Amino acid sequence: MTAIPRVGLGYDVHPFSDDPTRPFVLGGVTFDGERGLTGHSDADAAAHAVADALLGAAGLGDIGQHFPDTDPQWRGADSLVLLREIAMRVRAEGFEIGNVDCTVVTEAPKLAPMREQMQRNLTDAIDAPVTVKATRPEALGALGRGEGLACLAVAIIAQS
Repeated sequence: MTAIPRVGLGYDVHPFSDDPTRPFVLGGVTFDGERGLTGHSDADAAAHAVADALLGAAGLGDIGQHFPDTDPQWRGADSLVLLREIAMRVRAEGFEIGNVDCTVVTEAPKLAPMREQMQRNLTDAIDAPVTVKATRPEALGALGRGEGLACLAVAIIAQS
């Protein structure tokens, strides 16, 4: 990147669903046997946080402005598809994506077995490096009680 870099921060949080048929999707990976997250789309909080980080860096609002949860066409949507579209919109505004770093805050499930695949999926979706890390809330608050999970992401972009 030769231009002045721009940084964006994304954050998403979803509660776990009581629907036993709801799949748990994170970073485009379906975790078998885990409770899914409640949401209008597939509730992939990692993809949503990455999208908001990119949009914020580009000054393009947030994912809800581009894909509102009041629009039935986005019900059950694959968040990686939405993320690909966000990356295209960011590039269409003349930006190059440098990288994105994403942190997942959850007591469970353990992400280590799927982390590399999550990184590959997110990297492929935006065509730029994405790293994924996990941390536990150490039994504090709603996340610590296992009521849901949160994801934070930071993106760096620059005018191309």
